[in-house]
Amino acid sequence: MKTAIVFASLTGNTEAMAEVLADELNGKAETDIFDVTSQSFDNPDAYDAIAFGSPAMGEEVLEEDSFEPMFSAIESSLKGKKVVLFGSYGWGDGQWMRDWEERCTADGAIVMGTVIAMGAPDDEAVSQLKDLAAEMLK
Repeated sequence: MKTAIVFASLTGNTEAMAEVLADELNGKAETDIFDVTSQSFDNPDAYDAIAFGSPAMGEEVLEEDSFEPMFSAIESSLKGKKVVLFGSYGWGDGQWMRDWEERCTADGAIVMGTVIAMGAPDDEAVSQLKDLAAEMLK
């Protein structure tokens, strides 16, 4: 099983969520981690399951400088791919995640679940992330 965690984080909150997933997958799957603010991700076909993480920005949209361009470039490759979506926000009600889930579903991805956290991930978000890591391994 080969998994990827692909994220952007500006304040560290989404990165903390990525670390929870990485800790859960460690030793159970070959897992590559990509912080797209400093490295590229362009080969989703190499992975059995991918967890994507982005904070909400502006009017509740994906991080615009690095994550959105990367995601737009690869989303046509997500058909039939197991995907987990996660991210943090500081305002609004999580609309960016609902929009993103719909977008992935329209792309043909198998969305296994989503997790959002207002600010740093709380105990509930951590528990949800652990559950989704287990789902990624199935």
